[in-house]
Amino acid sequence: MIETFRQWMALMRHQLIPQFPAIARYFVARCATDKVTVSAGHLAYVSLLSLVPFIMVFFTMLSAFPAFAEVRLELQAFILNNFVPTSGDVLEKYINEFVANASGMGAIGIASLVVVALLLIMNIDKTLNTIWRTEKKRPKMFTFAVYWMVITLGPIMMGSSVLVSSYLLGIASYAEGYTLGLDTLLLKTVPSITSTIGFLILYMLVPNARVKFTHALSGAILATFLFGLSKKAFAYYVGNFPSYEMIYGALAVIPILFVWIYLSWIVVLVGAEFTCSIQEVLAPDEKPQAMAEE
Repeated sequence: MIETFRQWMALMRHQLIPQFPAIARYFVARCATDKVTVSAGHLAYVSLLSLVPFIMVFFTMLSAFPAFAEVRLELQAFILNNFVPTSGDVLEKYINEFVANASGMGAIGIASLVVVALLLIMNIDKTLNTIWRTEKKRPKMFTFAVYWMVITLGPIMMGSSVLVSSYLLGIASYAEGYTLGLDTLLLKTVPSITSTIGFLILYMLVPNARVKFTHALSGAILATFLFGLSKKAFAYYVGNFPSYEMIYGALAVIPILFVWIYLSWIVVLVGAEFTCSIQEVLAPDEKPQAMAEE
């Protein structure tokens, strides 16, 4: 891990920074060619339709493991407090009601929710592979296995990360008397580290192409920075210009949520475009090649 970090620092110092103007121009042209804003709008629409089914499947898988029985509330609070810039309390209320209603559905209803959740993952997969210019597709069974792994292992990984974060924060609170500011430092860095790891996994594993770790890490760091910046800017706008609440009243959470999801997808796709731009500018002879044939 240390050696990989050193390689990334060397990439920054010897290649990325000296050639940043060329990378930036190529990056802007690539975003315009791929119509990032249009793709983000499509994913935002699909995400809004798939939100409740995906959350339902997510917490159902999490509840299947007794060790994570008490993690659900902590995980839900962690996501809403750190990844939703505003209206978190109202959104949490609606989500709990939707999930409670969905939990009373029969086997066919639950299966339909799983299908909708899989469709969301499929659209994300297609969009990222379009950005990576991968022409060949994975075998269908392998693709289904990857999608199913995301649904089954994703909640376990998120639950484990929350447990570890809670453990570290507990240690930090205990050590606060000896190391002032440690608790506050962890509260600020844990969401950023979690976001970076999530973006890194997304950019390395989802595309059907070989993506260098250093390139994916650069895109993940940019996406994390833009995500934090957009979260603060959006929270400031909603807090100081309450036009949505004046127009929509109690339903204001719906357009607010949609706009936030749209901005989040723009950040995700911009990070992916930056990752591809680095690889195609710094190593034009090593453009992504499909990893598996049909």
